[in-house]
Amino acid sequence: MFTGLIQDMGVVERVVPGGMTDLWVRTTLGASGFALGESIAVDGACLTVVERGADTFKVQAAPETLRRTTMGELKPGSKVNLERALALGDRLGGHLVAGHVDAVSEVLETRPEGGSWVMAFRLPAELAPYFIEKGSVAVDGISLTVNAVLADRFTVQLIPETQARTTLRAKGVGARVNLEADMIGKYVARLFSLRQSPPSGLPEEALRAAGLGSQG
Repeated sequence: MFTGLIQDMGVVERVVPGGMTDLWVRTTLGASGFALGESIAVDGACLTVVERGADTFKVQAAPETLRRTTMGELKPGSKVNLERALALGDRLGGHLVAGHVDAVSEVLETRPEGGSWVMAFRLPAELAPYFIEKGSVAVDGISLTVNAVLADRFTVQLIPETQARTTLRAKGVGARVNLEADMIGKYVARLFSLRQSPPSGLPEEALRAAGLGSQG
C-alpha cells in the first residue's frame, strides 16, 4: 500500500529484457537498507525488490506488468517516481494507492496557470465511473486532485513542489502515463453495481447482511 507521495526521482541504470525484464534503478533512498522482497512503487507500479546495492536496487517486471503499464518503455537514463511501501503509523498525506495500474493514458494538453502547471490526460471509458471533480487519482504514482472531468479527459494542476519533485512536469503532449483510479471510488462503484444486479448464487440472507438485498 502506498500514499502517492513521491519520495525520490530515481534513474534507471540498466534494463535486461527477457522472460522477466530486470530493471536496476539508482536512488537516494538508501537502497542498502531495503529488505529483499519489499514492495516499491516505480512510476505507480508496485514491484518487488529482488537485489540491492549501496544506492541501487533491482526489480523485475513480469509480462503482465509490461502489458498493463509503461514499464516496457523504460531505458537507461529514464527518470522514475519512487515510493516505498507505507508503514503502519505513517501519515497518509496523499490517498490510498495500491500500486495496481488500471490503465495507460497519455497527455493531451499542458499549459501554465499562475505558477502551476495544468495537464489534461485521456480518460479511458472503463475508468470514467471512478472519476469525480476534486476526487483523487494516481498518475505515474503521484497522488493528485482531479480538477475537472470531461467526456474524454480529466485535468490536474501541479503546484511548484510537485513539479520539482516528480517526473510529470517534463512530460509533453503524447507522453504515456500510468493511471490508478481512486480505490474507494472503485469499491463504491462495485457495491452499487451489486445493489442493481446481485450476482446469482448468493443467498438472500448474505445480501441483506451486506446491505445489498431488497428492503422489503
